[in-house]
Amino acid sequence: MFINCHSYFSFLHGTLSPSKLLQQAKKHGVEKFVLTDINNTSGCLETLRLNKKGCFFPILGIDFRNGIVQKFVGIAKNKDGFEKLNRLLSKHLKEEIPFDDKCEVESDVFIVYPFKNDTEYDLTSNEFIGISYKDLHFLQLEKWNNYLDKIVILHTVSFADEKDFRLHKVLRAIQENTIISKISDNDLASADEVFLDEQNFYKYYGAYPQIVQNTHNLLENCEMIDFKFGMNKNKSRFYAAAEKDISGKLDYERLVNLVEKGAKYRYGKITKDVRERINKELKVIKEGGYISYFLINHDIISFALNKGFYYIGRGSGANSVVAYCLKITDVDPIDLDLYFERFINVFRKTPPDFDIDFSWQDRDEVIDYVFNKYGLEHTCLQATYTTFQINSSLRELGKVYGLPVDEIEGLIKSVKNGIIPDKRKSKLDFEICNHASQIKDFPKNLSIHAGGILISEKPIYRYTATSHPPKGFPICQFDMYNAEDLGLYKFDILSQRGLGHIKDTLAIVKKNKGIDIDIHDIPKFMKDEKIVKHLEKGDLVGCFYVESPAMRMLLAKLECKDYLTLVAASSIIRPGVAQSGMMREYILRHHALDKGKSLAHPVLWEIMPDTYGVMVYQEDVIKVAYHFAGLSLGESDVLRRGMSGKYRSREEFQKVKDKFFSNCDELGRTRELAVEVWRQIESFAGYSFAKGHSASFAVESYQSMYLKAYFPLEFMVGVINNFGGFYHTGLYVQEAQRAGAKLEAPCLNNSVWLTSINEDVIFLGFTHVKGLESKLIENALSERNRSGNFKSINDFVDRVSIGLEQLITLIRVGAFRFTKKSKQALLWDAHFLTNKKPVVAVQNKLFNTKSKSDFKIPELHYDKRNDMLDELELMDFMLSSPFELMEKQEWKGILAKDIPAHVGKEIEIVGQLITTKYAKTKHGDAMFFGTFLDKEGQWIDTVLFPEIAARYTFKGKGCYLIRGKVTEEFNFFTVEVSEMKRSGWWNPDLG
Repeated sequence: MFINCHSYFSFLHGTLSPSKLLQQAKKHGVEKFVLTDINNTSGCLETLRLNKKGCFFPILGIDFRNGIVQKFVGIAKNKDGFEKLNRLLSKHLKEEIPFDDKCEVESDVFIVYPFKNDTEYDLTSNEFIGISYKDLHFLQLEKWNNYLDKIVILHTVSFADEKDFRLHKVLRAIQENTIISKISDNDLASADEVFLDEQNFYKYYGAYPQIVQNTHNLLENCEMIDFKFGMNKNKSRFYAAAEKDISGKLDYERLVNLVEKGAKYRYGKITKDVRERINKELKVIKEGGYISYFLINHDIISFALNKGFYYIGRGSGANSVVAYCLKITDVDPIDLDLYFERFINVFRKTPPDFDIDFSWQDRDEVIDYVFNKYGLEHTCLQATYTTFQINSSLRELGKVYGLPVDEIEGLIKSVKNGIIPDKRKSKLDFEICNHASQIKDFPKNLSIHAGGILISEKPIYRYTATSHPPKGFPICQFDMYNAEDLGLYKFDILSQRGLGHIKDTLAIVKKNKGIDIDIHDIPKFMKDEKIVKHLEKGDLVGCFYVESPAMRMLLAKLECKDYLTLVAASSIIRPGVAQSGMMREYILRHHALDKGKSLAHPVLWEIMPDTYGVMVYQEDVIKVAYHFAGLSLGESDVLRRGMSGKYRSREEFQKVKDKFFSNCDELGRTRELAVEVWRQIESFAGYSFAKGHSASFAVESYQSMYLKAYFPLEFMVGVINNFGGFYHTGLYVQEAQRAGAKLEAPCLNNSVWLTSINEDVIFLGFTHVKGLESKLIENALSERNRSGNFKSINDFVDRVSIGLEQLITLIRVGAFRFTKKSKQALLWDAHFLTNKKPVVAVQNKLFNTKSKSDFKIPELHYDKRNDMLDELELMDFMLSSPFELMEKQEWKGILAKDIPAHVGKEIEIVGQLITTKYAKTKHGDAMFFGTFLDKEGQWIDTVLFPEIAARYTFKGKGCYLIRGKVTEEFNFFTVEVSEMKRSGWWNPDLG
């Protein structure tokens, strides 16, 4: 009898997760109910999936509201009705128009309007009036006698109990962005929106048997929609022939022809091994129904190639020779002996996983192509949920309770350090923390998945309404996990700035040096001695995926010199492997094979000889589960997927876990060994890469390393212009200088919006100057192109409309240095030229009246450090060495190159802070890693263990005096800090 039930997918309103909603239904003896979240369908699939045992009869619908005001409840009689409701909601969300009082959908649905005593209703056969027990007394009025057969019970469910209602009030305050004391009853649901047990139900409604019967009849005329979870619902036909069998045949023929053509391109002569692998994959692809999945990915790639877009295919898809032949990936799985069963096997219920990265500049055009090609009726972006986590919860709740910002941040810091407020000492802080724990993981709103696109065979509205964020493309209303459960598998069209700087570098090299580079000649790069030297020295700043301090450390410890070691490192660096202790174990075995083999279990060594019996890749989980624990390939894949976290709580994962241990017992594995192997699987499987994925990353790293080795200046310009490296722009500027470039600050006669290069001179772009208006620079560059370089500041002001503040910014950053005038003189000019002068658009005139400012001022003292301070303020970095600006010039110490000679000894060293990393010990204590450069531009790696981290903190950018002991592990040197202090910058007022 409950036709209006909300889950917490009624964002910032409901408090019940789908699981908790079912628990409450069971508790109150309710089997049949209607899930009608407010203007949303996110909870539908999850609720149905949780009901796989069939204990309940959930019916789907939508609560259509304008804000808090309910207009009507739409209830789907069947799949067609659900689609119609989804289309109605999607239309209103797209057009941002309020819902009318009357619903326009007339078939396959029931529409229930909330009871209003002062309203006359003109109802069609599928429309009803929903009444709450609080309004039943109005039915004593004669006017309602004519409506009794059209009235049903409308008892809304939003909470479990009174405690949940208090939480609802907090959520509503967050929604309204106001303090809780300003929330009125009109902003809230009714406190009695809970399930009623049978006794209370008949206490309220027992006197109105006709209304009870009407409600019963309505529910009886609704189907529980069977979405056939797990059955593939992706677009199944690439060729849209009238007959499905014909289009299926055409699709397969096309796939075979494309693979044959691609195999000849990739391999020249097709060997027996290649032919067998191709045939094996094609058979599984056909049996799995994934032909169109491959053809659509190939279609996307073909579009990119025709447009000249640079891309890289990765994910487990790189384990497939078919994908390699279709140019979806550039990794040869036969050469790398990649495990095909990780990619796809007959037991796997989900299709293969392709992640296709494009430059951030090209990705939107690719997405636009996909939507145009496959149509809005069948295409949408994959959604994800923005959820409350502890910090965001405390911030939102702190604002709701009116706390000042500093108190909120103090509370967050206390909670982060494990200090929970005492209810007796601070009731308010305790209440905030209590609510924060209650709403943790609650969905707050829909967001867009990083790159997922869904392309369905049937209209997407069969499964979901769509929302329309500012980006312009519609998104579904469920996340990727629900999509996979349903049988909709996303195409991942991602953006990556690493590809952007490779693409841009190729163009810059062509323009600056006239050289065309074949960036796909990977075998040549792998043998290149110059690249090997960069790897050995860790000279990798700007190079994709290998430039971070952690990766530099790992490559040094592995003494990485080749592609296969780099492939392994790309997965080992992921959080799980490092945290499980297996990173260190891998390094040990890498350097001492015999010792490693004696430590490893024979079965593990046998199935993973290339990684010394250590699980490094995702497919290693499948191998270990299959060969070591005797699970089937299908069960092994459930295990792999379960390790992603979202699936770990599911019943099917627990069954596989139990079978893992029971099989190990039957196979004679000791419980101690089984527990240890399980710990390793559990600790890293959710973070590790497939080997093909790692191999794809390594290919891109080699491409970056090649460009850095042979075209370092152009490469750094490419990196700077893509704003996407691991480090701040200032480091890439320093790196370009270290490689021999002459770096110039933005200049009105030489710079453009982005950074540019001419031979070995690099002019920074105006984009780096804070507070500078892009429209001003656009006008200035347009004027420069039209009428030539600017001759003076007077000439500039005459030709470009500008205000004093923007003019001062240009002067301070050095953009007028071509005038040969000092900044002081230019500032005098600026004030004179803009004094009482209206800022108006400058028109091209036949006769220009020239501004004059030819008075002279006394020559003032010049100190280069003033320019450095200006650069630091306006660009966040400086073009000269920061050590020149350091206040504590008396600080001395050894150089980074001398650190290896001081192992075990205490040293002092001065370094420029580049980046820091926060970490926790296994006991939960805070510690830090700090990465510095010395004055020669060499790395200094430091660690602050908990005792020191509690006494010393990083105090922002600048130069630090570091004292500590040098340690060494696998030829990598670290300073264990015992004392650290930061120098301020030179102060011109103090001389």
